[in-house]
Amino acid sequence: MTGQEREITSSGVPPWKSPVALSVALHLLIVGVALAGWSWSSSIQEPPPSSISARLITQQKPEPSPVVEPVEQPDREREQKELERQKQVEAQKLQKQKEEEARKVAEQKKREEAERQAEEQKRQQAKAEELKAQKDREAEAARKKAEAEAKERERAKAEAEAEKQRQQEAKRKAEEERQRKEEAERKKQEELARKEAERKRKEAERRLREQQLEAQAEQARKAQAEEARRQEQAAAAKARQAQMLSESQKYQGLIRDRLRDAWFWPSSATEEMVTRLQITLLPTGELVGVKLVSSSGNTAFDNSALSAAKSLSRYPVPSERDTFEAYFRQFTIEFNPRRL
Repeated sequence: MTGQEREITSSGVPPWKSPVALSVALHLLIVGVALAGWSWSSSIQEPPPSSISARLITQQKPEPSPVVEPVEQPDREREQKELERQKQVEAQKLQKQKEEEARKVAEQKKREEAERQAEEQKRQQAKAEELKAQKDREAEAARKKAEAEAKERERAKAEAEAEKQRQQEAKRKAEEERQRKEEAERKKQEELARKEAERKRKEAERRLREQQLEAQAEQARKAQAEEARRQEQAAAAKARQAQMLSESQKYQGLIRDRLRDAWFWPSSATEEMVTRLQITLLPTGELVGVKLVSSSGNTAFDNSALSAAKSLSRYPVPSERDTFEAYFRQFTIEFNPRRL
C-alpha cells in the first residue's frame, strides 16, 4: 500500500469498506461468475472474470523503495494478503474448471464432426456406385444403338457408292470443259494483271524517289535546327554557369567574413595549422551539421573552428536554388589564421 492508503486504514473506514466485507462480496461475485460460466459451452477460451481486476485495485502489493526503509505492516495487512492468496487460488480453480469444460466441448464437437464426415463419405460412395451403374446401362444402350446405326450406314453406303460413281463420271467430263475455259480466262487475266503491275511498279518507284528526296531535305532541316538549338542551350548553360560561379564567389566571401568574425583561435595556434570542416546548410541558410574532415593536429584549434562554424545561426546563401544546391548545400572550408 502507498502512504496515503496506510493513512486511510489507520484513521478508520466505514464498515462496508472493511476487508472482511469486501472479501465476502468478492467471494459472492466469483461464485456467480462460476455458475454463469458452467452454462456457457464454447470451445473458445473466455477472458478472466472482471472480479480479478477489482481485487487487484482493492489490495495492491507494496513495491520496494530504494530510499525509504521498510516499515512493519500491521496484522490487518497480513490478513488481507492471506485473503488475496485465497482469492487467487479460487480464481485459478475457476479458470481450470472453465478450461476443462471447454476441452470437453471441443472433444465432443470433434467426435460429432468425425461421425458426420464418415456418414458423408458413405453417402458419397453410395452415390458414386449408383452413378457408375447408370453409366454402365447407358453405355450398353449406346453400344446396341451404334451397332444398328452401323449396319444401316453400310447399306446406305453401298447404294451411295454406286450413285457416286455415276455422278463422278458426269462431273469429270463437265470439269474438263470448265478447266479448259478457266485456263483461257486465266491466261487473259494474267496478261492484264502483268501490265497493271508493271504500271503500278513504275508509279511506286517514282513516288519512292520523291519521298526519299523529301525525307533527306526534312532530315537536313531538322539537323540544322537541332544544331542551332544545341548551340543556343550550350551558350545559355555557359552563361548560367558563369553567373552561378560569380554569385557563389560573392557568398563564399560573405561566409568567410562571418566565420572570421566569429572565430577565436587559441593562443597555441600557429600560422601553419589548417582545419577543414564540412558544413551542411538548408536553403534558408540554417545550419544542418558540421563535420571535421581534416584535423590540424591540435584539438583546441579544431574545437575553436567547430565552435565558430556552429555559432552562426544563419549563413548568407543565394536565393537562387540552383546556385545553392551546386555550391552551398554541402561545402568544405579551411580554417587557417592567415588564409580565412
